[in-house]
Formats: sequence, C-alpha cells, structure tokens
Amino acid sequence: MSEKCMIRDVKNHVGGAVTIGCWLYNKRSSGKIQFLQLRDGSGFIQAVVVKSEVGADVWEAASKLTQESSLYVTGSVREDERSQSGYELTVTAIEIIQITEEYPITPKEHGVDFLMDHRHLWLRSPRQRAILVIRAQIIRAIQQFFDERGFHLVDPPILTPSSCEGTTNLFHTKYFDEDAFLTQSGQLYMEAAAMALGRVYSFGPTFRAEKSKTRRHLIEFWMIEPEMAFVDHEENLKIQEQFVAHIVQSVLQHCEKELKVLERDTTRLEKVQAPFPRISYDEAVQFLQKRGMEFTWGEDFGAPHETAIAEQFDKPVFITKYPTEIKAFYMKPDPERPEVVLCADMIAPEGYGEIIGGSQRIDDPQLMEQRFQEHELSKEAYQWYLDLRKYGTVPHSGFGLGLERTVAWICGLDHVRETIPFPRLLYRLYP
Repeated sequence: MSEKCMIRDVKNHVGGAVTIGCWLYNKRSSGKIQFLQLRDGSGFIQAVVVKSEVGADVWEAASKLTQESSLYVTGSVREDERSQSGYELTVTAIEIIQITEEYPITPKEHGVDFLMDHRHLWLRSPRQRAILVIRAQIIRAIQQFFDERGFHLVDPPILTPSSCEGTTNLFHTKYFDEDAFLTQSGQLYMEAAAMALGRVYSFGPTFRAEKSKTRRHLIEFWMIEPEMAFVDHEENLKIQEQFVAHIVQSVLQHCEKELKVLERDTTRLEKVQAPFPRISYDEAVQFLQKRGMEFTWGEDFGAPHETAIAEQFDKPVFITKYPTEIKAFYMKPDPERPEVVLCADMIAPEGYGEIIGGSQRIDDPQLMEQRFQEHELSKEAYQWYLDLRKYGTVPHSGFGLGLERTVAWICGLDHVRETIPFPRLLYRLYP
C-alpha cells in the first residue's frame, strides 16, 4: 500500500511507497527508461519509469504525458545524491488526470510581454515559484517579529474620504454619493490604533496612481506599517534595523534551496545584521556633491543618488533628518533644528533603493493645526486625526516597509514585477 504524500515530505518515506498528485514539468527518455520531472507546488522530484519493471499500461501512460499534464504517480522513494531534491521516485503506477495540449510556455526563451500575458502559467516555473516561496517566508518573518514583541495587527480601511498628502496620486472612485479614494497608506489610522493598543501594525494593499515605469514601482503593492506609542526617533530606528535583519536572516535560514534556484549571492545577505550605518541628509548631500553629482540642498533623492550612497555600505543605510519642506506634514521637526524633521529612509544595498520610510510624528496639537493650515488640508475630513492630539497626545513613531521592494532586494531581482503573483503596472491590468 502506498501513502499519499507531497514532494517536500518524501524524505520521510525513504524505502516506502508513496502516491503524489502532480504535474509534469519536463520529460526525457533514453529508450527503455523515461525520466519524469514532476512538481506539486511543494517542490520538484525526478520519477524514473523503467520499461522492464512496469506494465505496458504504465509505460504507455508515461509516454503520453506532455508538459503540464496532471497525474497521480505511485512509486518507491530512494535517496539520490545527484538529484536536486536529494531523492528520486521509482515509478510503479501512473493515473493520468489530464493530458495538456500545446502548453504555451516552453523551455525556450520568451519575451517579457509574452510571459506577463501568461503570468497565470509563468508562476509554475521554478524561478517564479522560488520567488513566491521567499515572499511567503518574508511575510511569516514579519508577522513573527511583531507577534513576539507584543504588536497587534490592525486593518485600516482601503477606501478613504481624502488624503492628507494630496489626491493627485490616488485612484478616485465613488462611494455612493460621496467621493472616495483607494488608500495609499494606512498610517494615519494606525496612529489612532496605537493610541488604543500601544503598538500596532497593518499589513495590506496600497495604491499609487503614479504614471511610473521604473523597475522599482508597482501601482498596487503591499505595505507593512507599524505605529508605536511612547517611541521616539532613536528607538524607531533601532526597531527598524532589528526588523529588517530578522527578515533577511529568516529567509537565509528557511529558503536555502529557493535562493540557490535564483542564483542569489547570499554572502551579501549574511552581512545584514543590526546595527545599520547612518548618515544625515546633510552628509549625503555633501557626499553627492563631492562625487560630482549635481544636487542642491532641499531636493529629494532620486534613484541614482540613493544608489550612489548605498554603494558605500555592505548593508542597508539610514539617511536621517530630511528637510521639513520635502517631507510629509505629520513629521516632527528636530527641536534643535526645525528646518529638518526626525525621520529616516532606509536604503537597501545593491541599487534597490528605499525600502523603509519612517519618522517620529508631531504630537503637539498647535503645531499640527498649523501644519494643516500650511498644507491647506481639510480639517473637516480629518478632524478625527486632529483629535488624536487633543485627547491624550503622546510621543509616537512609525514606519512603512514596501513588501515588493524588499522581496526584489532579498531575491536579487532586476524588476519588481516578479515579486508579486499578479503585478499591476502602468499599462497592465491583465491577467
């Protein structure tokens, strides 16, 4: 009798018989032996069909199989050091579920547009599977980090009445008779939740209606946004570096096979341990100017600037205390120098740009009222946010991590489109 099993668990059945529900990834034959490359979502394994050891029906079934045909295969498990999985299956029976005809994605090279049009099938490839496994592990590591430190998961709304950062980059929709927008951040709602629960985080989709085609941008992406009461700028930075180091080390520990599939240089990731280096915005400007790059104090950094700065370090680097004028209205000014704010962007190594933006928030009611006036923000739409400073205001800080950029960096990918199962890009809403 065989036992039903997934490929990842065959190591527990060496010498025994198992039945696996799977798809044929590839096949080759040497005349009297057929080698079936099988996958079931949990992994890949080679199954060997020997003509002299099976019935004619089993041999004929194996011969019929085409790429991505579905089947149940039964056989005995044995160890094989030459195999990528470390195990091999000697086939005794095959039950065909479906023979697939003319599968669109073949082992040959395909263009990006073709692969994106067939993203629903492209996901089955070893490379795309490896990326999604790593993405899932990053999510597990994120939840573990916050759960172990007493944070509460809180879900902010996706539909919002307005945006305190302006509506030019938001998707507009109708909410019955009112105007509404798809959220670009859950942060303001997290501030409210932190005043109730102390330490919270949100984990959900966000939307940016930016007409950008860079390798770093998606229209729909996932954000992790913690908010913490009674936490200042310095403690905020320490939590961020511990958080990112935890994620990277978790992937190294649990995704060795997937990183190997991606041919990722893991020696770079092994260096990602807290503490991280820090430079101020002022120091970054001076560095860029010395490098001969045209840059004026008060401008925001672009991709070339972030890359040039990050190249000086072998782990993520914080750029701290940006000019007040180029940062969000809610960021707390430096008490010793109000023209800059108590904020930081974390820049990933290897040219992957900003993966975290965070700050200490304004907790002074009068200053927040002033900021609303300066930025011409609707007090009517966000009176509730002003109430947070009116009823029991406290020092508090938070940050936001972009999941897809983090996946791209850890996996060493050229483009962020491979980091999410079904990417939404400037000119792509299908599939």
